[in-house]
Amino acid sequence: MVIKTDTCSFSEFRIYPGHGQRFVRKDGTPYALSTAKCMSLFRQRKKPAKLLWTQAWRRMHKKLKVDEVSRKRTRKTTKFQRAVVGVSADEIASRRAQKPEVRAAQREANLRDIKERNKAKKEKPAAARKAAMKNTHKKR
Repeated sequence: MVIKTDTCSFSEFRIYPGHGQRFVRKDGTPYALSTAKCMSLFRQRKKPAKLLWTQAWRRMHKKLKVDEVSRKRTRKTTKFQRAVVGVSADEIASRRAQKPEVRAAQREANLRDIKERNKAKKEKPAAARKAAMKNTHKKR
């Protein structure tokens, strides 16, 4: 359960529901004050930064550790080339270093080989079917 708390305008401590007082100046600015001590010192126009027990003094003299947020150092990510299954990292690097024309020529040659193999596969079943048809005709 979350409890709505105010902060004291003088000491900056938390004011829980049912505690403290509200003081409204003639110009209409409201001030929430936690204790009679804070109210008295506020009316005397004392500066909270000069009183040791207030948060303003602690902030001024760098006693707070909550507000000090130091920047975290971020590491720069380094690229790391991993080997792919079947191809080593050295081989990948050597292929990258090749000129684009050489790579394009290799790619075309590989595609031609694949197309020829596929064509051969298609022709082989057709030839087998023809041979099977001839065999059935001979048996009659």
